[in-house]
Amino acid sequence: QVQLVESGGGLVQAGGSLRLSCVASGNFFSSNTMDWYRQAPGKQRELVATITSGGIANFPDSVKGRFFIFRDNPKNTMYLQMNSLKPEDTAVYYCHCLRFGSLNVWGKGTLVTVSS
Repeated sequence: QVQLVESGGGLVQAGGSLRLSCVASGNFFSSNTMDWYRQAPGKQRELVATITSGGIANFPDSVKGRFFIFRDNPKNTMYLQMNSLKPEDTAVYYCHCLRFGSLNVWGKGTLVTVSS
């Protein structure tokens, strides 16, 4: 059974940093593109970072230059390093992957709160 478990969220002041982790169960991790999404209260879930199995990363403009994504395949773990955090980064952050082209797998999320 595929499971994704996030950790590392918390309360941080604006300008601070946090590192989120996502640990995956199962033997799919190293061959799968992985993503981080976030959902702020009252807003749609949005993609914040993607990393391919080969380590190529992509980010939307809203976080580019502040967020970094990397993975440790032997540990089945993905990370999201978030720097220069802003209050508008406050959200629940979710780990995600797409299996077999159509099966969305989500973690339960970890809450990040950025105070001004």
